[in-house]
Amino acid sequence: MMLFADSSRGRPFSKDPAVVKYLNTYWMYYSLPPFDDGRENDGWAIGIATSPDLIEWKKAGEIAPEQSCEAKGICAPGAIVLDGVLHLFYQTYGNGSKDAICHATSTDGLHFKRNPTNPVFAPTGDWNNGRAIDADVIAFQGKLFLYFATRDPRGEIQLQGVATAPLGSAFNAEDWTQACDAPILSPLLPWEGQCIEAAATCVRRDLVVMFYAGAYNNWPQQIGCAVSDDGLKFERLFIDNPFLPNGEPGSWNSSESGHPYVFIDEDDRTYLFYQGNNDSGKTWYISQLEVGWIDNEWVPKLINEAAKPNV
Repeated sequence: MMLFADSSRGRPFSKDPAVVKYLNTYWMYYSLPPFDDGRENDGWAIGIATSPDLIEWKKAGEIAPEQSCEAKGICAPGAIVLDGVLHLFYQTYGNGSKDAICHATSTDGLHFKRNPTNPVFAPTGDWNNGRAIDADVIAFQGKLFLYFATRDPRGEIQLQGVATAPLGSAFNAEDWTQACDAPILSPLLPWEGQCIEAAATCVRRDLVVMFYAGAYNNWPQQIGCAVSDDGLKFERLFIDNPFLPNGEPGSWNSSESGHPYVFIDEDDRTYLFYQGNNDSGKTWYISQLEVGWIDNEWVPKLINEAAKPNV
């Protein structure tokens, strides 16, 4: 099984995974918290780890805040490789309803050039509070779809939205068009609580399959799944129970299984990365499970059981 946590901040803590294969290496980008020692001018950052096999991971670097809009921190990355360039979409942190999505590019996986128009996207409309977090991007129907989480105008309920940009664009701020005037997914089921966030998308049989996190952290957060034929309107696939629940008492993810990211390898095998812990968020680990597809179509199923050892 895979369990990864970066302990460089004083405790095992890695959240919000995003995984790509680039330059014949698997790369994982994840959220890193401030240091535990109270140092000044210290905010959230993005960690970088590499792996030869999707199981054993080794830290390779960090992405620290750089632009003025990032001054309080950056986190929750989403990644995609387009025409040989690695694109990272991520959020600013610590600005409340002013947090927004930023963009950077890399040609080596380690060093990133910021988009000069950052932040490149934040939502408008009377259905949200202007915040955009938890970026996930996917190429679909000639566009790059950017899925994001926002909140209702009172800042209480986490909602899911989407924007698009032409695939051939620079993904600057002016290239994005908000593609919804209402949430594309809102909390509905009892286990989803007041939160739908962390969209994790892939394309199967000309459909967009979205894994998502339901409920706020450690509520417990658990993972659901929905599907769309246009990338805009989604139907849930599992109603009675989450697709991936939190673990049993005593297991490494008893407090939650949350914030998914879906990675499809070159051999078409699918892996669902997610975060979890068993101490109500004092520590965070990242794991993954292989996902199969019923009748090789678009309804997912777990191939291997969720790992349940203590950590």
